[in-house]
Amino acid sequence: MKVTPLPVVAALVFGGVFCGPADAQWLNHPTPGTPRLPDGRPNLSAPAPRTPDGKPDLTGVWRGAGPLYRFNIAQDLKPEDVHPWAEALFLQRVRDARKESPLARCLPVSVPFHDFFNLVRIVQTPALTVMLYESPNSPHRTIFTDGRDLPKDPNPTWLGYSIGRWDGDTFVITTAGFNDRAWLDSAGHPQTESLRITERMRRRDFGHMDFEITIDDPKVFTRPFTIKAERLLAADTDLLEDVCENERDQQRMSGDTGVRLSPALLATYAGTYELAPGRAFAIVARGDVLYVEGLNEPKLPLLAQSDTQFMSTATPTGFEFVRDARGRVTYLTVRGANGDQKAVRKDQ
Repeated sequence: MKVTPLPVVAALVFGGVFCGPADAQWLNHPTPGTPRLPDGRPNLSAPAPRTPDGKPDLTGVWRGAGPLYRFNIAQDLKPEDVHPWAEALFLQRVRDARKESPLARCLPVSVPFHDFFNLVRIVQTPALTVMLYESPNSPHRTIFTDGRDLPKDPNPTWLGYSIGRWDGDTFVITTAGFNDRAWLDSAGHPQTESLRITERMRRRDFGHMDFEITIDDPKVFTRPFTIKAERLLAADTDLLEDVCENERDQQRMSGDTGVRLSPALLATYAGTYELAPGRAFAIVARGDVLYVEGLNEPKLPLLAQSDTQFMSTATPTGFEFVRDARGRVTYLTVRGANGDQKAVRKDQ
């Protein structure tokens, strides 16, 4: 069993204590029915299995669809795609180091968070499909495929109510009946009771699944949007039980640093920086916040620590801008797990 303590401020700033797939109890235990290559490794390109009625069989343990959307579900959206109140609340939650997030309070997280986070076991039967998550408090979802409709007046829940159908070889899940307490991502985009989610899954071969999720919450976003990704089969492993402890560490949390910098100052930092030939990234200023585009950083505001120092809100990376004798920003120091790296400004 994996016990997840309540995250303190460092974990909140760096993106949460859940840092990727962990070793399961039955590590390297061969999954029955898995086709093998001559060296014994799973043959992920073998044909997808099918159920007795001819449908693709989605059963198995699958990896999350990608980390960036777990941090920021609106990663690809334009500013006008998010209603102003929702964007303001999102920025407030980021600046407050996600102190009041469901994760910090040992509460359930959202369907999109699960889809883009960690392992999920899919168990498929003719009348229903069950999804079991290696995620805080080991939640599960039941997707009914017995012909029922979504409830007309549902009691709002954290993970909603799900029904499924087949569109050719694609399994389509429709979910509604959410509450307004969950966050769509770990950074803090809100959801409301008007949220409706559609997921599409197609197992194109034994080890690869095409995955789409459409988010439609007209009170938060000005239009529905779809994210397309791929899930990989995690053969020969299993899920860990994941239990969030009580809120015993909450008094140790801190939130907003209180540092506010002018848009004019931040504009002097915006530009293109190069760590090495071919390894360039951008610093973008939008109003009174800075963003990093590149370096495998999600599109999240940096937290200002001082006039020149900033922290990522998703990774343990720090950024410090350095000026020359004439006051021009000439390079950026990137501080991370591999030590300090110098990124030279290229647009001056």
